[in-house]
Amino acid sequence: MKPLTKLLSVQRQASLIICAAILLAAAGAAHAQVSPAEIINPQLKKSEAAYLSQLLAYNQAIQSIKFPFPFTLNRYVNLDPQKGIATDTRGLEFVKFHDRMVLKITGIYAAAFDSAKLTQNERASRVFQDVIVPILQLLPDQIPADVTCDSVGFEISYHVRARNRNYDYEGKENLVAVFDKADAFGYFKSPRKSDRQEILNRSEIYLNGKEYGLALGEKDPLSIEALDRSAKPQSNPINEPPAKRPESSSDAQVSRISQDLPPNFHLAEPKTIGDERSAPPGIGLPTTSPKPEPQVSQTSTATQGDADRLQAKYQPQLDGLVKDEAAQLHFVDYAPPSFVVFRGRIFMQLTLRNPLDFEKETGSIYKRAAQSFDLFLAPQLKPLIDKIPVDSEIQGLDITVLNQLASKPKPSSEALEFICPLKLLRHFVDADITNQDLINQSTVLVNGVRIALDLQRVE
Repeated sequence: MKPLTKLLSVQRQASLIICAAILLAAAGAAHAQVSPAEIINPQLKKSEAAYLSQLLAYNQAIQSIKFPFPFTLNRYVNLDPQKGIATDTRGLEFVKFHDRMVLKITGIYAAAFDSAKLTQNERASRVFQDVIVPILQLLPDQIPADVTCDSVGFEISYHVRARNRNYDYEGKENLVAVFDKADAFGYFKSPRKSDRQEILNRSEIYLNGKEYGLALGEKDPLSIEALDRSAKPQSNPINEPPAKRPESSSDAQVSRISQDLPPNFHLAEPKTIGDERSAPPGIGLPTTSPKPEPQVSQTSTATQGDADRLQAKYQPQLDGLVKDEAAQLHFVDYAPPSFVVFRGRIFMQLTLRNPLDFEKETGSIYKRAAQSFDLFLAPQLKPLIDKIPVDSEIQGLDITVLNQLASKPKPSSEALEFICPLKLLRHFVDADITNQDLINQSTVLVNGVRIALDLQRVE
């Protein structure tokens, strides 16, 4: 090959490499944001296409913020991280909510707050200040003020730690804030805290799918009844009448709200066990319970002293339960029923021995957990529920199921813990909800480690 020809060949190869790098970079940038082609709704697709470059820039600007704890944009905040879709960092998207178009920002904040040190409102306020405020501050620099949408919404997921006498637990909370567009762009126009609180008061705030009166920097939330959230400034660039906002946050209304959203904008995150005043949407519960239920009177955080008081009050009844039902319910003799505090609420703790046999090498912990619930624990729940003390302070059952495993060189055991809200347990034994509905709203641990459990898939 002649020197000049060889030189031109090298130059062409270099050009191809550079072009390939440019194309890869462009593809990477495109993958950093939801593509208009993925969106079915014509209005949403049009806005996504019109503002795609601004959304990409906003995405990158958010990633450059130094948060107190790591924060990642994520299109899906409620899925198992082991599923690849959970790593989808395209957390900016136009969605429909209450028949209004919302530019929503979704992400996961890697903070785990101690429930014993911070109240629910203090945690939500902290996440609002740590995450939503700095992202909101970038909004006017990245997105034009006349953007074709009605509102700007945030969905931020974070973790909460709680303890009982045996284990540390870690659960998840979801904070959702939907601002009218004018409020979102004008949030920083006044430095006064009272003005910003006023914006929050007329915005739509949800915590774990339940309407919430977020009070910035305060220990307790504001009363929803005291807030006039109907007096919202109107901005309607798409020339549609704004939908009337629900008058309250009943189960049926919250369920209807969640149906307005795509799967990646979960207002209806399953509730934590510490808040059971309304049934979580999406699990088919009737608006009114088919049977009268004890009203929850416990509004303050319970202490172990409260649990000990209940223990003394109901000890004769618990002794009778063990005496009469030990064989049928498979109670272990060394751990009698007791009361414990979990996430600020009192639970009745029980330990049962599973008579089913398992081979450790031939099954997974998920399959054993599913079979232990369906084949052993579920049939025990109705007779158990009928015999536990009826008291509004008792918020749920913390049931440990001990499995014996045949393994080499010697047998072993494992502890499955099902921490279930009492209200949902009653619905389950009355056939109002399915076994999966109950599991979804409960906490399941294997040897002290929390797991996600899909009963049908693993069996």
